[in-house]
Amino acid sequence: MRIVEQLAVFIANKPGTLAEVCDALAAERVNIYGLTVSDTVDHAVVRLVVSDTRKALAIFETRGTLVLETEVLMFENDNRPGSLSRIAAALSKAKINIEYAYLASMPSARKGLLIVRVADPKKALKVLQSAKLFENE
Repeated sequence: MRIVEQLAVFIANKPGTLAEVCDALAAERVNIYGLTVSDTVDHAVVRLVVSDTRKALAIFETRGTLVLETEVLMFENDNRPGSLSRIAAALSKAKINIEYAYLASMPSARKGLLIVRVADPKKALKVLQSAKLFENE
C-alpha cells in the first residue's frame, strides 16, 4: 500500500480518443496500472495511475491536453467478500471520506488492485496500516 500520483486527463468524448491516449503512453513505454473513464456530454475524464508519471505528464503537455495530478492510495486487496467493506469501515471510523475509488480483479485472482482518493492520503495510509487489514503491513 502506498501513495501514488494519479493523472486526470480531459479528452473529447468521441471514438478513438482513449486509443490515442493509450497509444501515446505505449509509444513512450509508459505502463498503465489503473484506469477509469468518466463521461460527460462533451468530454471524458480519464484517471490513470502509470509507471512513470513525469513522462506521462510531459506526453500530455506536449499534446496540449489538460491534465491534473492528484495523490491517491494504491494497494492490492484480497479478492473476497468483505475486503472492501473493512477498508471503507476503517476509513469511516477515522472520519475519512472516500471521494472515489476504482478496483478490478479477475474472478479467479487472489488479489485485486484498489485505487482510493481521499482528502488526506497520508492520514488514510496511517489509518489503514494501523488497522492491519493487509498481509504485508
